[in-house]
Amino acid sequence: MDIAKNIREITEKLPKNVRLVAVSKTKPNEDILEAYNAGQRIFGENKVQDLTKKYEELPNDIEWHFIGHPQSNKVKYIAPFISLIHGVDSVKLLKTINKEAIKNDRVIDVLLQFHIAEESTKFGLSPDEADELLTSEAFTQLKNVRIIGVMGMATYTDDKDQVRNEFRVLKGIFNSLKNKYFSDSEFFTEISMGMSGDYPLAIEEGSTLIRVGSKIFGARNY
Repeated sequence: MDIAKNIREITEKLPKNVRLVAVSKTKPNEDILEAYNAGQRIFGENKVQDLTKKYEELPNDIEWHFIGHPQSNKVKYIAPFISLIHGVDSVKLLKTINKEAIKNDRVIDVLLQFHIAEESTKFGLSPDEADELLTSEAFTQLKNVRIIGVMGMATYTDDKDQVRNEFRVLKGIFNSLKNKYFSDSEFFTEISMGMSGDYPLAIEEGSTLIRVGSKIFGARNY
């Protein structure tokens, strides 16, 4: 696998407003360094233990994104350094992130995750649940957590029209939230959608963050 070449091939075609998150979960440090040396700075992990270890061992100008669904009891381990948490779908999790952010004297950026796929195994909010969350008394009191956009995963299918429609739904949700709750917020700008198999479609539909793993690093290591 020529990791550097893969990074270049992807980033050369990216529009200016789209950033690449290299999904490095299950990958060894040497693979991550190869991508780093090719200019990549944003990496995504979904296991807290792996992430904290890599954070300690790898260059300190890496921007780490947590792309899974962090367990509340593990947020404290990533709170000192995490740049963005992609998978937030409850007030409870927001409260935990806020609490740990206060301890670290930080404001932690997060994305609200929405359920846009047909598969029931993928989790996330519905638009109604997001309204409930954003208008709740509890949410208004959270000063150390900042919602900067939305995230979603399309159905794993070869049906491009279906995938495109699901991305379109997420873009619609983003626009609606922007108008209703974040019209004055310069920071509410991110739409995290698109992975190795479908990111070109996601970019066409408005993605600003693509999460690419196997197209860079090859198949996952288990």
